[in-house]
Amino acid sequence: MKLTALASHGPIPEAVRAALMARGWDAQRSRFAAAGLQPVVVLIEDIGEPEREALVHWAARAGADVLTGDAWALVVAAASRLAPLARPDRVPSDLVFLTQDLGSLLTGFADPARTWTIRDQTLPLEAPVLIGILNVTPDSFSDGGRFTGLEAAVAQGERLKTDGAVVIDIGGESTRPGAAPVSVADETARVVPVTAELVRRGLGPVSVDTRKAAVARAALDAGAAIVNDVSGLSFDPDLGSVVRDAGAGMIVMHMRGTPDTMDALATYAHPAVEIAAELRTVADRATAAGITPDRLALDPGFGFAKNPEQNFRVLDELATIVGLGYPVVVGPSRKRFLGAATGRPVEDRDRATAVACALAWERGARLFRVHDVALAREALTLARAVAPGRDA
Repeated sequence: MKLTALASHGPIPEAVRAALMARGWDAQRSRFAAAGLQPVVVLIEDIGEPEREALVHWAARAGADVLTGDAWALVVAAASRLAPLARPDRVPSDLVFLTQDLGSLLTGFADPARTWTIRDQTLPLEAPVLIGILNVTPDSFSDGGRFTGLEAAVAQGERLKTDGAVVIDIGGESTRPGAAPVSVADETARVVPVTAELVRRGLGPVSVDTRKAAVARAALDAGAAIVNDVSGLSFDPDLGSVVRDAGAGMIVMHMRGTPDTMDALATYAHPAVEIAAELRTVADRATAAGITPDRLALDPGFGFAKNPEQNFRVLDELATIVGLGYPVVVGPSRKRFLGAATGRPVEDRDRATAVACALAWERGARLFRVHDVALAREALTLARAVAPGRDA
C-alpha cells in the first residue's frame, strides 16, 4: 500500500487561524485547529477490494468523499476527520492498514519540518532560506565563465551574502543538457579553493554542488557544510557515506537518467505524485547510507527530466512533495520552463524566478536556490507577509 498527500496550496488556512486568534485563542492552538479544518486529499494505491469497500463505508459514516478504482482510492476530507484513522485506539478494525502511514502523512501535513541540520549548525526554516548559486564553471547555462577565477568567485560570493544569501552553493560541473563530463581532478580544482576562501572569510555555510564522492570529500575537508547532489545518490554510491561521516547536510534532487539522457525520460502520467514517490525512494537511499532525516532536504529538480508543462504542474502541486516530511528546496532559477512561459531569454528570467519562488513558498518550499538573491528575497518577503505559514 502507498499513500500520497495530493496538492493543497496552503498547509494552514490563514483566514481561519486569524479568526481564532482575533477571538482570544493563542497562536499554537489556533494553528492546529486551523490545520484540522484544512481539506486533505489522500491518494491510496496498491490496495485490494476489501480495503476499498471499507473506505467507502467509513466515508459514508464520516462525511468524507471517496473515489475508487482498480487498486486505488482517493479520499477527500478535513484533516480532523482523517485523524482517527491514524490512531490505533480509534481506527475501525477494517482500516488498521492505514494507521501507520496515515499518521506519518498527517504529522507532516500539520507540523512540517521547522529546521534543517547541516554541519555544525541548524538552520531555522520559519523564514525563507536563500541559497545563492556560484558557478565556477566555463559552461553553465546562464553564467558560465563569469566566476572561474578565485578572485571573481569570492567577490561574487560576497555579493550573494550581502544580498541576503544564507548559503552559497558552489558548482564545478555543469549539468545542463549536453554538458561535457568533468573529471574529479578538474572539478576539485575548481571548487575547493573557492570553498576554502569563502569559509576563511566567514561567508559560509557553503554547499558544494557535486555528484562525486571524491569532490565532496575534498570540499568538506575545506570547510563545506552541505552537499547538493543532483543525481539523488544514483551517480556515486560512496557519496552518502562521505556526507554521513562529515556530519554534513545533504540536498538530494529528483532526476531521471543523466544530463545527456534526461529529456528523453520526461514521461509522467501524474508528475507530482510520481516525482514524490521517486524522491521517497531517494530519501530512503540516503537514510540507508546513514544520513539522519534531520540533515536531509529534497529538491523536485525543476528542469531535470521534465518539460515545461510538467515543471508547472510540479510547482503548482508542490505540497505533494512537501508532504513527504522533509524540507523542500526549489531551484527554478533562469530555467527553460520560465522562458517558455514568459518568452524571456535566459539572462532575463530573474523576475520570473522570483515569482516562482514566491509561489513555491505558498506551497510549502522553504529553501530557494537562485542566481539573483536580492530579487528573490524581495518577492519572498512579500510572500511571507501574505502567507506566513507556520511562523506562529
